[in-house]
Amino acid sequence: MEPPGARAGARRAPRLLLLALLLAAHPGAQAEVHLSVQPLVEVMRGELVTLDCTPLETHDHFVLEWFLTDRSGARHLLASAELQGSELQGTVHDARGRSPPYQLDSQGRLMLPKAQVGDERDYICVVRAGAAGTAEATVRLRVFAKPETIEVSPNKGTLSVMEDSAQEIATCKSRNGNPVPQITWYRDGQRLEVPMEMNPEGYMTSRTVREASGLLSLTSTLYLRLRKSDRDSHFHCAVHYSMPSLQHSRLDSPAFHLTLHYPTEHVQFWLGSPATTAGWVREGDSVQLLCQGDGSPSPEYTFFRFQDKEEKVLNTNLEGNLTLVGVQRGQSGTYGCRVEDYDAADDAQLSQTLELHVAYLDPLELSAREELSLLLNSSTAVNCSVQGLPTPTLRWTKNSVPLGNGPVLSLSSVTFDSAGTYICEASMPTIPLLSRTRSFELLVQGPPELRAEEIESKAEGGWKEGDEVNLICSARGYPEPKLSWSQLGGSPAAPVPGRQGWVSSSLTLKVTSALSQGGIFCEASNPHGNTRHVFHFGTVAPQTTQVGVAVMAVAVSVGLLLLVVAAFYCMRRKGRPGCCRREEKGAPPSREPELSHSGSERPEQAGLLMGGASGGARGGSGGFGDEC
Repeated sequence: MEPPGARAGARRAPRLLLLALLLAAHPGAQAEVHLSVQPLVEVMRGELVTLDCTPLETHDHFVLEWFLTDRSGARHLLASAELQGSELQGTVHDARGRSPPYQLDSQGRLMLPKAQVGDERDYICVVRAGAAGTAEATVRLRVFAKPETIEVSPNKGTLSVMEDSAQEIATCKSRNGNPVPQITWYRDGQRLEVPMEMNPEGYMTSRTVREASGLLSLTSTLYLRLRKSDRDSHFHCAVHYSMPSLQHSRLDSPAFHLTLHYPTEHVQFWLGSPATTAGWVREGDSVQLLCQGDGSPSPEYTFFRFQDKEEKVLNTNLEGNLTLVGVQRGQSGTYGCRVEDYDAADDAQLSQTLELHVAYLDPLELSAREELSLLLNSSTAVNCSVQGLPTPTLRWTKNSVPLGNGPVLSLSSVTFDSAGTYICEASMPTIPLLSRTRSFELLVQGPPELRAEEIESKAEGGWKEGDEVNLICSARGYPEPKLSWSQLGGSPAAPVPGRQGWVSSSLTLKVTSALSQGGIFCEASNPHGNTRHVFHFGTVAPQTTQVGVAVMAVAVSVGLLLLVVAAFYCMRRKGRPGCCRREEKGAPPSREPELSHSGSERPEQAGLLMGGASGGARGGSGGFGDEC
């Protein structure tokens, strides 16, 4: 082992050591040899080591030798080199079992491949230069090895905080490092300053083992007196090790927690979901009673209920949980939880109680049946009653429109608009989702109420014969009224969209002059009565434009027919010259009789109407014979 302070002294030495040894070849003669040597060499394990020893002066001949000093101080020649001419001839004399062996390069430097921990020695370089003298220097080699692993083994048992002395916490081990590292302990990230000597509050022990490889393993064990506050603490250890050139590094172990035994000091007891902040639960729900003490390990919990001032045990377990399935109103009362911890202090409060309130709401009752029938303009009151705890709030609505709060709904002078569905709702603002409803349907009976859509003429001049009009009548009442028209063709009564209770019918017809006198009416009727509405059209003008066109068409048709008859007549008379000319002169034959006052036809017209039969009788020439 190196003496204390040797490493520090070597570091404080200059990087270059000049040794001058004065040797006299014969009396009165003096000479000097100076060497360039690095007194301290630091490498990591496995690296190549090169030890240099170079004379500063130029010598024609010298011998360089490398010695190894063992732990007893004896020197062992490892290698030598001799300068012959301009070349240095080197020889390795003793490998001393090292593998790979020592090597000497062409400049006389001693080389150690793959540095090992066993190479940590003092190496002496001796230079003999004949008459110039002899010089020697020492090189100290340090080999560093990073610890391979860090292992922590916490105490897996249950440690009691009631112990008045330090207990074993954990063991930390660093393997295969060099030089010996240092182990420190931490709690919640803060270093623990514990001595190496036994102490009731805490201390640590340390043990170093040299492995077969020459590397060092360090084991440290931590002892502490524990407190209840350590139940949530996390511990770990760290290995601090040295590196070349005064560098340092560390390895940290994983953090760990301890299992502690400490007595109960406080107990908490509360209602789990779905309880409200006031301690109310709904009837029929399942409710959890939760109890938790701050002792460890978990104590035994006893649940009980006070009935008639006596304690009735409900359950005992280690979980601190009791479920009441489907609670009923009769289960309201005082419940308690007690922690069975015999290590607790005498003044510790180990029992807690709470009040369980079971809220309930019975079905609603209405003074009216599901259907309430009232006569038009009559009045009544409907009562809504309910039993519940806490006291429920009653509210009336119709079609989601609030009507008022309280148990009584007043219906005064009801109209058809009053008909509909009325709802009584009971709720408890402090108990979410606990509510009930009850409804009834109000039917208002009375004679029909009739509404008709006013008709407007299509033109500014009023209605005209043949105009088409659509008439609509709407009615409501109960029972539902029937709609009829004074003329056929009305549509069946159908509900009016968006107007509850209303039905409507329509009639499409053409306006006539007869309607202008009496009009047309629609009538709504039910068992309570009937009512009608008359649609009036005022004065209906004739369709003059259409009559003139018809007369003109008839006149044109008659004129065309006469022209055709005249043309045919002239064609029949072409066989009798002068006949048509005499007609043109306007001298009818004296034998032709005139039209009688009675309107009988002249012979020419008669013959024309008689056709070919009269002509054949007169002349046999066919056609009209002598008529001109």
